[in-house]
Amino acid sequence: MDDVMADATGQFINFYEKEFGVRVSRESLNHKAEMERFPENHDVVYSFTLRKDFFRTMAVNDHAQKVIKELNQKYELFIVSSAMEFPNSLPEKLEWLKEHFPFLHWKQFVFCGRKSIVHGDYMIDDLPHNLETFNGEKLLFSAPHNLQFDQFKRMNGWREVGEFLLK
Repeated sequence: MDDVMADATGQFINFYEKEFGVRVSRESLNHKAEMERFPENHDVVYSFTLRKDFFRTMAVNDHAQKVIKELNQKYELFIVSSAMEFPNSLPEKLEWLKEHFPFLHWKQFVFCGRKSIVHGDYMIDDLPHNLETFNGEKLLFSAPHNLQFDQFKRMNGWREVGEFLLK
């Protein structure tokens, strides 16, 4: 979900601005691993994920709703999220999905600790380590923290996902 369906990077930028009064540009985060994005305040930035409503109030990525709705009509679709690490994320992600993707059934949601348990035909993810163990076709969803990776087929947004999977 995070940085695929939901704009986690934008959420970090917004929380950082509220906390420190400094607006960080999305472009300044390009090619930086997650832990390197805000190095001088890493512990504080990491703590954002522990705050109430961090996951609940993320913006939906452009075109995600439309394309996912179409994918849901063509494929047996599951939304998989590593939601166990952060205490608030599981209920907040569930509420977020119900609000922004009401056409999905709760039986299509898989909240787990590691995505290596998932098997299927396609996986769209922003983190290469989640794709490495997947048995099907691996699709890397572009995000600032993964632009330096090129070992997987890259998807630059939901329109591109739709063009590839709905053809």
